[in-house]
Amino acid sequence: MIFYFSATGNTLWAAQRVAQVTGERLLSVAKLIKSQHAFALEKDERVGFIYPIYGWRPPVIMREFVRKLTLTTQQPSDNLSLHYCFALCTAGDDIGLSMDYLNSDLKTVGLQTNATFSLKMPNTYVGLPFMDIDSEEVIHKKREIAEVQLREYCEQIFDRIHCKNQRNHSHWPRINSNILGAFFVNKLITDKPFHVEKQRCVKCGICANVCPVDNIEGGHGLMPKWKHTNRCLTCFACYHHCPHHAIEYGRQTLHKGQYVFK
Repeated sequence: MIFYFSATGNTLWAAQRVAQVTGERLLSVAKLIKSQHAFALEKDERVGFIYPIYGWRPPVIMREFVRKLTLTTQQPSDNLSLHYCFALCTAGDDIGLSMDYLNSDLKTVGLQTNATFSLKMPNTYVGLPFMDIDSEEVIHKKREIAEVQLREYCEQIFDRIHCKNQRNHSHWPRINSNILGAFFVNKLITDKPFHVEKQRCVKCGICANVCPVDNIEGGHGLMPKWKHTNRCLTCFACYHHCPHHAIEYGRQTLHKGQYVFK
């Protein structure tokens, strides 16, 4: 059983590949968050969590889901901790202490990861003046390296290898995750700066359809409006998927690129 969250496709690609190799069920946290939090594990079933890094932490939606998660086993004698548990995250750069945050949340479920992995993928965060998507050359190089690493990770997950991945932790993981991460969560996760450039918008409804938390009013023939319900993740799915680059985030995204995994 693999729980995943993905906004622009990087993490979905990795999750689908792991599910294909292991034969595990693949479940979208965005689709489950409002409805289902209880699951029964089959005998010897793996439990995986695959997600992107937001502010050197797991996305708020993933942390919320994990805290509500209830897992049961087929037999009372089948200890939950005996099920192989792994986590894989994708990041434009480094991951900080993201896995520590995940394991802290997993304590409420009665789990801890037996293995953790990370992949450096094309950057998608464009919400600060100095941050943009990668160049085509960097995108190609990152995906080329990630392809090789993911094959290695899939083999280890299939074989239920216990390991702690040391890649992409950064030089200052505590500062990044604890201090900068707190600032990110408290100040930068907001939909207030999002707006539509009306002269470019064709009212296709794509932005509303791809929003993982249903935070955009809209649809075919309608001008998009953000709901301001404090559910926005600033995942920028709406921005990146817009076929006419009609969505901006204040002035932070002016003249910046878009990226969707294809």
